[in-house]
Amino acid sequence: MALIVLSVVEQRLDAVRAALGGGDVGEIALSVGVHRSTLHRWMARYLIEGVAGLSDRSHRPESCPHQVATSVEVLVAEMRRKHPRWGAKRIRMEMLRRPAEGLTVPSVRTIVRILHRQGLSQPRPRKRPRESYVRFQREGPMQMWGIDIVGGIDLVDTRTGEIRGAKIVTGVDDHSRFCVMAKVVERATSRQVCLALAEALARFGVPEEIITDNGKQFTDRFGRHGARNGEVLFDKICRNNGITHRLTQPASPNQNGKVERFHGTFRPDFLDQAEPFESLILAQAAVDAWVEHYNTDRPHQALDDQLPVTPVQRFRPVPEADRALIDVWLPPALKPTESVTDNESPPAQESFTDKESLVDAGPDSPEESWAGGPVELDRVVPASGNMLLCGKQFWLGPARSGQVVRFWASVDMIHVLIGGARVKTVRSHLTVKDLARLVAAGAVNAGPSPLPPIEDGAAVEVDRSIASGGITSLGGKTILAAEILAGRRVGIRIEPDTLQFFDLQSRELLRTRPNPLTPEQVARLRGLRPAGPPPRPSVEPIRVQRRASKDGTISICSQRVSLGRIHRYATVTIYVSETTLRSSWTTVEPESSGAPPERR
Repeated sequence: MALIVLSVVEQRLDAVRAALGGGDVGEIALSVGVHRSTLHRWMARYLIEGVAGLSDRSHRPESCPHQVATSVEVLVAEMRRKHPRWGAKRIRMEMLRRPAEGLTVPSVRTIVRILHRQGLSQPRPRKRPRESYVRFQREGPMQMWGIDIVGGIDLVDTRTGEIRGAKIVTGVDDHSRFCVMAKVVERATSRQVCLALAEALARFGVPEEIITDNGKQFTDRFGRHGARNGEVLFDKICRNNGITHRLTQPASPNQNGKVERFHGTFRPDFLDQAEPFESLILAQAAVDAWVEHYNTDRPHQALDDQLPVTPVQRFRPVPEADRALIDVWLPPALKPTESVTDNESPPAQESFTDKESLVDAGPDSPEESWAGGPVELDRVVPASGNMLLCGKQFWLGPARSGQVVRFWASVDMIHVLIGGARVKTVRSHLTVKDLARLVAAGAVNAGPSPLPPIEDGAAVEVDRSIASGGITSLGGKTILAAEILAGRRVGIRIEPDTLQFFDLQSRELLRTRPNPLTPEQVARLRGLRPAGPPPRPSVEPIRVQRRASKDGTISICSQRVSLGRIHRYATVTIYVSETTLRSSWTTVEPESSGAPPERR
């Protein structure tokens, strides 16, 4: 026998007919699985409406006192259509900031349901859950800035119609999300980035920390000369102003998320809608207007997701009294302009294309100009421990990596100091032009020499011959002069801290070494005599020695010189001047020939 499946209406109809036929209502309700009152309700609906009354009905109430008003739903839909990127939280913020008369602001979930009913909700792809990210935020303004570079703005040449891309150097305060810089530049070079940073420092003061990515404008961490130089101009400005420069991990933009989120608003709201600009001035003016709106009129949900709070309400620059205590350090070729006090609201970003806040300092600059004498500059020891100053290497060792080294440089001597203590003194290879280039890169006028002044009678001289290997003996101590001086008779000027090796005829300074002798040992030296005038190094040519490789090549001043395979492994003497390299070498014949070496 086939099974017949009855519908719900048919089951209810059978129960109603059985009850109307005189059956027991309680037993019939029990067999159907409902309460007897439900069976009585079915009977009443059947007698009034017939079989149609037994079908299911909606449980929705006829009225809802707390239902959203139609006018509110219309307003929400209009705001979403006008601003497609606004979400439920932003729509609620705007309704709180500009409340309409007689309308109640709904909750975020209510607005989400309204957008869904109106077909205005946009499904988003599944992303990494927010809980998996480690969020951080500084407790107050001016504690950390996030700085980055963004493209997407175009400039057009009105004569040719050619369109070229430009960049914008942006910076955001970590606590308040206040945009501290938005500088339009044609090329995001290291100098342009530092100019934008210097303008922000002059306007708002110095933050405690700055976080950036590993771009070559910010650090030489992954650059070609990172292990050698270890510092770029951006790093130097941070270090001299006491700013901790933090770097994100490679390929981790989320670690600089505040400024990246700023780009997430800046790009669709401005960059994607802006037409090409005819000049940097017009582009900067448009960017400044948008940044003014972002800082002062646009609420930021990260500051308070319940009440509208703008970045300018949370941001405070460094007080003027604190800024007056320590000046902002900038390279001598740059100078700052006006600043913002803590009693004033931060102004809109101004265009500095026609009114430069940082200009080249000429001879009449109020900054201290170079006096033409010795200079001082600071460098950070790289991880390799090998530093470079105007083409000359200074080996300090990996143990000193990360330490700040001060160079005291003149055309005569170069002193290397760490923590105020002199660790090395060498003969200077610098010219006046080299010193001028160092000043342009940030060096300043030097103070007194790290060596104590020589009093009358404190310096003495002796003559000694340099043995093979470039060594000599003084007071029972073996002194390394230089291998190039082997076989020569030289004079040695003995000062309390240094030994200066010089040529006896011309008094040309050849080498400088630290003095390991005590005054008692100096007094007992053989051939001691009062010192003459201090020796001076010759300007040019400078003589150095190189050993040719198996291919007959040598390297001098970062320049490879090919001598030919016939001269491989030969010891070559190079005379280096400003415009020429002159070489001579010694060819050693086999010992069996007994012939003297031939110099060429």
